[in-house]
Amino acid sequence: MANVYILYSEKLQRYYIGSTELSSNERLVRHNSKYYDDKFTARGIPWTLYFFISCKNRTQASSIEAHIKKMKSETYILNLKQYPEMAEKLLARYDF
Repeated sequence: MANVYILYSEKLQRYYIGSTELSSNERLVRHNSKYYDDKFTARGIPWTLYFFISCKNRTQASSIEAHIKKMKSETYILNLKQYPEMAEKLLARYDF
């Protein structure tokens, strides 16, 4: 099992997209505790979990993460949360 997660930083007013085999909440805790101290997310603490997608495996999660990043659109990220069918379509498109 793997997840794609989207975090939001009020401080930076930016989103961060990642994928993990950990739970989305565990990953959020790591980002907020400076576990990744020398990374981009250390500057945006506190992060909140904006959205996540549960995937079948790491390959699917990585593909969906890359797709979302490739869109380079805040509107796309906002729509993912507003329209759950978008996440369902991504899961079907990248069903490996």
